[in-house]
Amino acid sequence: MRRHLTFPCGHDTLVGTLDMEAATDSTGVLLVSGGRELRAGSWGGQAQLAARLAAVGVPVFRYDRRGIGESEGADPGFQNTRDDIAAALAAFRMAVPTLRRVIAFGNCDAAAALMLHGADIGLDGLVLANPWTLETDDAEAASPTAIRQRYLAKLANPREVLRLLTGGVNLAKLARGMRAAASSAPKSALVDQMAANLMRFSGPVTILLASGDRTAQMFEAVWPAEDARIQRHASSGHSFAGEEAQAWLLERLLEAAR
Repeated sequence: MRRHLTFPCGHDTLVGTLDMEAATDSTGVLLVSGGRELRAGSWGGQAQLAARLAAVGVPVFRYDRRGIGESEGADPGFQNTRDDIAAALAAFRMAVPTLRRVIAFGNCDAAAALMLHGADIGLDGLVLANPWTLETDDAEAASPTAIRQRYLAKLANPREVLRLLTGGVNLAKLARGMRAAASSAPKSALVDQMAANLMRFSGPVTILLASGDRTAQMFEAVWPAEDARIQRHASSGHSFAGEEAQAWLLERLLEAAR
């Protein structure tokens, strides 16, 4: 069963979608969209994930934050979405009053937003995928680790090597990239804030990383490597694209829900 509903966030009206097969007293999953992504997700990925979870008895609520999709208001940016997440959580609990627990799942800057605000709004668990660690969305600000990974992948590709040898590569841009790759990972006040706020969260936390994803590589460059909450998948897809990666993601969410 898929039901669309509206709920308030301050003076604005937000739109959400509930996927649920039947009345339940289980754990629910709140899906938080990243970037300016609609609640359906890239290529409908979040809608598909919600349907798969609901089919095995896990109710799922997803929504458009302010200024995105069908929701009113101005987009506050991921660092200022506390009220949006809290309002969606309240709407979820009102729509399914028998829920025992609610865990939240977010990818990219949605994961960062949950790290920033999850401790303050009554969530019971967090699943954080490929957390965004930059205070800007400028791709040129990528970490040296991510840049090195990208260049190594290019050098392993015969077509890219041929482009370099035949003048198909912008040498000035290549030189800038090589300088960035040789530098140290930039320190970020955002990362410090994410880490401090996550320490205050009392529930279970799982961090999922797609090893070939640039955003995940940036996260690993500035996050403690010994963090036992990290689980990795060999996927290079930022949203864990592909049946095998999607099955792995579904199983991790089911583990968190149990």
